[in-house]
Amino acid sequence: MSTGIEAGALPVTATPATGYRADRTRPGLAHLRRLALACVVPAALAAVWQFTTAGRPYSLIPPPAEVWAELQDLAVGGVNDDAFSGTLWTHLAASLGRVYGGFALAAAAALPLGLLIGRVPVIRALFDPVLQVLRPVPVTAWLPLAMILFGLGPRSAFFLVFLGAFYPILVNTVFGVRSVEPRLFEAAAMLGCTGPAQFVRVVLPAALPSIFTGLRLGLGFAWVVIVVGEMTGVQTGLGAIIMEARQLSRTEIVICGMAVIGVAGFVSDWLVMQLGRRLLAWSPNHG
Repeated sequence: MSTGIEAGALPVTATPATGYRADRTRPGLAHLRRLALACVVPAALAAVWQFTTAGRPYSLIPPPAEVWAELQDLAVGGVNDDAFSGTLWTHLAASLGRVYGGFALAAAAALPLGLLIGRVPVIRALFDPVLQVLRPVPVTAWLPLAMILFGLGPRSAFFLVFLGAFYPILVNTVFGVRSVEPRLFEAAAMLGCTGPAQFVRVVLPAALPSIFTGLRLGLGFAWVVIVVGEMTGVQTGLGAIIMEARQLSRTEIVICGMAVIGVAGFVSDWLVMQLGRRLLAWSPNHG
């Protein structure tokens, strides 16, 4: 009698085991592939930068090696031993305080206002037209008025960072609330959840993905406007050192400040994204 298995055929259990071993190796290879692809464009840009600036002593743009040496001097000193040596961490700490302080104020104001505008028609009729008129005004246009209202110094920088982060958080919060499925409110009402309780149990969880998108955008804009914010007479900060280096024609310091802002913004966005993944673990699109 035939056993149903041809001679030389593999056992039925061998295929899943082999597939299991293959699946275990795939995440590591995929991670290395993503890392390699992420390095392609920076490496190509660095090569073009080196090729176009090396061997040109009168070039206004310094080569990468000179920028790297200046970055080391800014961080620990010992290269140029000038007024900028070893000051990077002081400037970075000042900018971090202003960015996160302005961002926290923007989130504290935009989140509840966005929930109310998105859910309460009267609040939307009162505030939405004014905010839509003010939203297109660039942050740079607020610079003179900020110095008049708050004077020269950190308070003007806080205000400008606040403006840069406020509108992305507000717009995405309103969008998230307005996008909540109406049937969720009906289901919550049938279960006895009515009135203000729906904000906590229905509106906030359903709008949380859009809210975190707004938080990421707001924090990104906070780093974008920090240079403008630190043009208001502050003595420390990455924007302040960039403006001072520009006046002294120290282009290598300007590039170092830009690079540090980019890295700090990237790390900040990564932290918000990780927090969002934890809080949105229930969502199939964000968990």
